[in-house]
Amino acid sequence: MTTVATIEEGTGTPYALSHLDALESEAVHIFREVAGEFERPVILFSGGKDSIVMLHLALKAFTPAPVPFSLLHVDTGHNFPEVIEYRDRAVARHNLRLHVASVQDYIDRGVLKERPDGTRNPLQTLPLTEKIQSEKFDAVFGGGRRDEEKARAKERVFSLRDEFSQWDPRRQRPELWNLYNGRHAPGEHVRVFPLSNWTELDVWQYIAREGIELPEIYFAHEREVFLRNGMWLTAGEWGGPKDGETVEKRLIRYRTVGDMSCTGAVDSDATTLDAVIAEIAASRLTERGATRADDKLSEAAMEDRKREGYF
Repeated sequence: MTTVATIEEGTGTPYALSHLDALESEAVHIFREVAGEFERPVILFSGGKDSIVMLHLALKAFTPAPVPFSLLHVDTGHNFPEVIEYRDRAVARHNLRLHVASVQDYIDRGVLKERPDGTRNPLQTLPLTEKIQSEKFDAVFGGGRRDEEKARAKERVFSLRDEFSQWDPRRQRPELWNLYNGRHAPGEHVRVFPLSNWTELDVWQYIAREGIELPEIYFAHEREVFLRNGMWLTAGEWGGPKDGETVEKRLIRYRTVGDMSCTGAVDSDATTLDAVIAEIAASRLTERGATRADDKLSEAAMEDRKREGYF
């Protein structure tokens, strides 16, 4: 994003916003725009770094008033304990309401079935879409960024979803001059992506600048993992490791956080924000490309899921 030149109040002296200031300003504008246009917005909040930054921006957008949105988490039941603990602390700290859509509930009722590979990320779509419908949410904030994956690169900031929560790229609306069109028919809703123009490096630089607390798993630590399809996965009740997969203790960290069954760790000795930022700056693989097995199920895995109602 280009820097924005403006005039310092009272001096007539021009100065330029940094790229992080410009990104923050854009995101704050998006949050306020949604608050003015929609009746029942909600923020998807998993306790991962992108949703943490989204919540931080929402708090900034409305301070000193409370955030006028509740939070929603689609719980696979295979989450990292550190992330769930962080989620619950954040909800309590800011006195927010948390809605939880549980994949396990759907499995227990026989609506969904476990996959042979044990991953539950593809099973999130139905609990998510039914929660949106039952709570009548008309705008849903997500932390997706265009740099993550090619299907997300197609998405607008305001992304219209039909009455079945499905995404049609042909219905994407132009967003010239940062003007957002939130019109939707009854039963439809809009997915909103305030971090669309951010990169992974922007997110980490902003976390460092703002002093935002994160779950410890984003920093290097020793953990028992096993190798599967080129990724270091954490052992757990979801079904890993299998016969022939050896568990070993390694110094690793996580670049992105999702279901334990499909989120790979990376070898790393980065224990500080500065070290993580330097590591990301030198990386040539996106975080999802390097560490998310669910995106490798097929060439169009993410786009297929988005068309079905996923983020």
